[in-house]
Amino acid sequence: QVQLVESGGGLVQAGGSLRLSCAASGSIFRIISMGWYRQPPGKQRELVARITSGSTNYSDSVKGRFTSSRDNAKNMVVLQMDSLKPEDTAVYYCNAEAISKVVNASKEIYRYLEVWGQGTLVTISS
Repeated sequence: QVQLVESGGGLVQAGGSLRLSCAASGSIFRIISMGWYRQPPGKQRELVARITSGSTNYSDSVKGRFTSSRDNAKNMVVLQMDSLKPEDTAVYYCNAEAISKVVNASKEIYRYLEVWGQGTLVTISS
Protein backbone atom coordinates (compact mmCIF):
# COMPACT_ATOMS: atom_id res chain seq x y z
CA GLN A 1 0.00 0.00 0.00
CA VAL A 2 0.88 3.68 -0.18
CA GLN A 3 0.56 6.13 2.69
CA LEU A 4 0.62 9.93 2.80
CA VAL A 5 1.73 11.92 5.84
CA GLU A 6 1.12 15.66 5.98
CA SER A 7 2.66 18.31 8.18
CA GLY A 8 2.70 22.07 8.56
CA GLY A 9 -0.82 23.24 9.39
CA GLY A 10 -1.62 25.74 12.10
CA LEU A 11 -2.99 29.15 12.98
CA VAL A 12 -1.78 32.31 11.27
CA GLN A 13 -3.06 35.86 10.83
CA ALA A 14 -4.46 37.09 7.56
CA GLY A 15 -1.69 38.13 5.21
CA GLY A 16 0.70 35.57 6.64
CA SER A 17 2.21 32.42 5.20
CA LEU A 18 2.21 28.71 5.89
CA ARG A 19 3.98 25.79 4.26
CA LEU A 20 2.46 22.33 4.05
CA SER A 21 4.43 19.20 3.26
CA CYS A 22 3.30 15.73 2.27
CA ALA A 23 5.45 12.63 1.98
CA ALA A 24 4.42 9.40 0.30
CA SER A 25 5.76 6.06 1.42
CA GLY A 26 5.09 2.36 0.99
CA SER A 27 5.09 0.06 -2.02
CA ILE A 28 5.46 2.83 -4.58
CA PHE A 29 6.30 1.90 -8.16
CA ARG A 30 5.42 5.26 -9.65
CA ILE A 31 3.54 8.37 -8.59
CA ILE A 32 1.29 9.71 -11.33
CA SER A 33 0.21 12.93 -9.65
CA MET A 34 0.27 14.65 -6.28
CA GLY A 35 -1.74 17.55 -5.06
CA TRP A 36 -3.75 19.32 -2.43
CA TYR A 37 -7.44 19.62 -1.69
CA ARG A 38 -9.18 21.45 1.11
CA GLN A 39 -12.49 21.28 2.90
CA PRO A 40 -13.68 24.55 4.48
CA PRO A 41 -16.07 24.30 7.44
CA GLY A 42 -19.51 23.23 6.26
CA LYS A 43 -18.45 22.96 2.63
CA GLN A 44 -17.38 20.27 0.20
CA ARG A 45 -13.82 19.28 -0.51
CA GLU A 46 -12.28 21.28 -3.35
CA LEU A 47 -9.13 21.23 -5.42
CA VAL A 48 -6.33 23.59 -4.40
CA ALA A 49 -3.43 22.50 -6.61
CA ARG A 50 -2.40 19.41 -8.51
CA ILE A 51 0.89 18.48 -10.19
CA THR A 52 0.86 16.02 -13.08
CA SER A 53 3.75 15.32 -15.44
CA GLY A 54 5.48 18.58 -14.55
CA SER A 55 2.48 20.88 -14.93
CA THR A 56 0.53 22.37 -12.04
CA ASN A 57 -3.13 23.33 -11.95
CA TYR A 58 -4.37 25.76 -9.34
CA SER A 59 -7.87 26.72 -8.38
CA ASP A 60 -8.75 30.28 -9.30
CA SER A 61 -9.13 31.19 -5.63
CA VAL A 62 -5.45 30.52 -4.87
CA LYS A 63 -3.71 31.47 -8.12
CA GLY A 64 -0.92 33.95 -7.50
CA ARG A 65 -0.88 33.26 -3.75
CA PHE A 66 -0.15 29.53 -3.45
CA THR A 67 2.71 27.58 -5.03
CA SER A 68 2.99 23.81 -5.11
CA SER A 69 6.08 21.82 -6.02
CA ARG A 70 7.13 18.19 -6.10
CA ASP A 71 10.32 16.45 -5.17
CA ASN A 72 10.08 13.30 -7.26
CA ALA A 73 13.16 11.72 -5.73
CA LYS A 74 11.65 11.99 -2.25
CA ASN A 75 8.03 11.39 -3.28
CA MET A 76 7.08 14.66 -1.61
CA VAL A 77 4.86 17.58 -2.46
CA VAL A 78 4.90 21.00 -0.82
CA LEU A 79 2.28 23.73 -0.75
CA GLN A 80 3.57 27.23 -0.04
CA MET A 81 0.68 29.47 0.95
CA ASP A 82 1.21 33.23 0.99
CA SER A 83 -1.10 36.20 1.45
CA LEU A 84 -3.47 33.98 3.37
CA LYS A 85 -7.08 35.04 3.81
CA PRO A 86 -9.71 33.98 6.37
CA GLU A 87 -11.54 32.15 3.59
CA ASP A 88 -8.50 29.87 3.21
CA THR A 89 -9.43 28.32 6.56
CA ALA A 90 -9.97 24.61 5.96
CA VAL A 91 -8.68 21.12 6.52
CA TYR A 92 -6.07 20.56 3.82
CA TYR A 93 -5.62 17.09 2.39
CA CYS A 94 -2.75 15.71 0.39
CA ASN A 95 -3.77 13.45 -2.50
CA ALA A 96 -1.78 11.15 -4.73
CA GLU A 97 -2.44 8.87 -7.66
CA ALA A 98 0.11 6.09 -7.68
CA ILE A 99 1.00 2.69 -9.01
CA SER A 100 1.99 0.28 -6.26
CA LYS A 101 4.14 -2.77 -6.80
CA VAL A 102 4.02 -5.88 -4.68
CA VAL A 103 5.86 -9.13 -5.22
CA ASN A 104 3.74 -12.16 -4.34
CA ALA A 105 4.98 -15.70 -4.96
CA SER A 106 7.53 -14.34 -7.41
CA LYS A 107 4.85 -12.48 -9.34
CA GLU A 108 4.96 -8.70 -9.64
CA ILE A 109 1.55 -7.18 -8.98
CA TYR A 110 0.89 -3.58 -10.02
CA ARG A 111 -2.13 -1.69 -8.76
CA TYR A 112 -3.51 1.79 -9.34
CA LEU A 113 -4.27 3.63 -6.11
CA GLU A 114 -5.72 6.97 -5.16
CA VAL A 115 -4.56 7.87 -1.67
CA TRP A 116 -5.47 10.60 0.80
CA GLY A 117 -3.57 12.00 3.74
CA GLN A 118 -5.14 12.40 7.17
CA GLY A 119 -5.65 16.13 6.72
CA THR A 120 -4.11 19.11 8.48
CA LEU A 121 -6.06 22.08 9.82
CA VAL A 122 -5.20 25.56 8.57
CA THR A 123 -6.87 28.45 10.39
CA ILE A 124 -6.52 32.04 9.24
CA SER A 125 -7.58 34.74 11.70
CA SER A 126 -8.77 38.13 10.53
